[in-house]
Amino acid sequence: MPAYKAPLEEIRFILNEVVDAPSLTSLPCYAEATAEGVDAILNAAAQLCEKVLFPLNHTGDVEGCSFVNGEVKTPHGLKEAYKTFREGGWTGLSCKTEYGGQGLPLLLNCAVDEMINSSNMAFGTYPGLSHGAYNALERHATEDIKKTYLPKLVDGTWTGTMCLTEPQCGTDLGLIRTKAEPQADGTYRITGGKIFISAGEHDLSENIVHLVLARLPDALPGVRGISLFLVPKFLPETKARNAVSCGRLENKMGIHASSTCAMNFDGATGWIIGKPGKGMSAMFTMVNEARLFVGLQGLGLAEVAYQNAASYAKERLQMRSLTGAKFPHKPADPLIVHPDVRLKLLTMKSLTEGCRALAFWVARDMDIAAKHPDAQKRAEAADFVALMIPVVKAFTTDMAFDATNAALQIFGGHGYIRDTGIEQYVRDARITQIYEGTNGIQALDLVMRKMTEEYGRLLRRFFHPVAEFLSAEKDNGALADFLPNFTSAYSKLQMASLYLFTRDAADADEAGAGASDYLRLFALVAVGFMWLKIAKAAATKALTAGDLAPFYDNKLKTANFYFSRILSQADAPYRAIISGSKPIMDFPAEGF
Repeated sequence: MPAYKAPLEEIRFILNEVVDAPSLTSLPCYAEATAEGVDAILNAAAQLCEKVLFPLNHTGDVEGCSFVNGEVKTPHGLKEAYKTFREGGWTGLSCKTEYGGQGLPLLLNCAVDEMINSSNMAFGTYPGLSHGAYNALERHATEDIKKTYLPKLVDGTWTGTMCLTEPQCGTDLGLIRTKAEPQADGTYRITGGKIFISAGEHDLSENIVHLVLARLPDALPGVRGISLFLVPKFLPETKARNAVSCGRLENKMGIHASSTCAMNFDGATGWIIGKPGKGMSAMFTMVNEARLFVGLQGLGLAEVAYQNAASYAKERLQMRSLTGAKFPHKPADPLIVHPDVRLKLLTMKSLTEGCRALAFWVARDMDIAAKHPDAQKRAEAADFVALMIPVVKAFTTDMAFDATNAALQIFGGHGYIRDTGIEQYVRDARITQIYEGTNGIQALDLVMRKMTEEYGRLLRRFFHPVAEFLSAEKDNGALADFLPNFTSAYSKLQMASLYLFTRDAADADEAGAGASDYLRLFALVAVGFMWLKIAKAAATKALTAGDLAPFYDNKLKTANFYFSRILSQADAPYRAIISGSKPIMDFPAEGF
């Protein structure tokens, strides 16, 4: 069976030394997020994840959710775990205090989310979706709705969902058919069917709050005609069951303890959230944070897969080292002596640690965008978040699937069977590349929306800090071995950006053909930038580290691997981008 130990030292290092989480305490609303308080929360979260959630991960996968007479039952132990989770205040960590939350930074919530996803990703979907619903209601609902629903979502007695997808449309939400008919009392009758609804029906909470995209009778076609509605499972005033039900529990590849449902709305009572026809903009209040959360799911799975693969590689005896026995007193050497195994482990390690830094950097700027008193600072941070969300979501989840597969490969045949628990991580990771917008859609969002907005305004939020860092650190001896490779990859990203930017207006297929390669190139450079910041921090701390010197030396050696072996991969997507769309689009459809 697998094991998990919360990487608190790694998390604290990124928070405190790389993304400067302590600076958030300068924001008035976060003044109480002291180093001591944050540390206590991280320690408590680690205990919860290791002792309560992780033991249920494998059993929950084997048992799965069950569907009987329209009711969904979660696996044994999940209900009790959710009660412990809720009573510990974890559902309201970064929610406003006026609704019963703790008012702590989203960045801290993200650090906790990583641990939750490592220990039990399926469990994490329930409170994760509730937080998205909280965000949408807090920003767009009327005061009466806020007073009724937000305290319950914050304390976890109610949970939330996002109801977007329908059988005939996934990403193209302009095709939705669910209808909303106005009623004399100001409510709406919601009729239609939604599929793939995570946490759509379950037994963990007293009520489930569905946020549903639907069309009014006079709605415009396409996405301009979509509105957002709140549809509770039970009506708060009367406690009566609403006309919403689960029609089917999906039999899916992974995250079996998470209930993925087909939901039927049969004239259900709902309330409009935000303005008519503005449902997509209201929904995107949920989507940005939800996409970051999915990236954190990938990060959590990559971390736990790496931990188990590294442990197994140090214990499993397999052949002798290519350069002679390293453990001659044993019948064979452990896997860790073999170059290919080390290559896989270092790839997992360097990408996991780099993606953690990148995700936390974006989360910090989400806090700044929401809470900074200076409007210009808020706008700049919001631009940066908008640019980086597709990168974090797509690259981290792609990395997670590769990492879990690499872990399975290191385990060999023992990884392929269910008893060791490694194959579960592969199955669980696969959905992260699909939901909240497939990774191909994330790439299109980056290239066709974010890159071109106002002649590259969003791109400058990344390029300018990188240029400033390179100028300031050009003579830093600790980075001397890393800067040439980074500068080369950074130049390729700039050239690729110019190439796609100049061709997008003339031929959108050029941008579409290069989008996924561009996102990968961007991510490799972005993670490389984080490794420059990690290396700088590690080199500085190593001078006075004492007993912690091996920790910082480990960081510098991992940075060396990233810049030598991973960042060199930037050339391939660059060459693919400048090859253009012809090799793809000139191929006849009948040839497939």
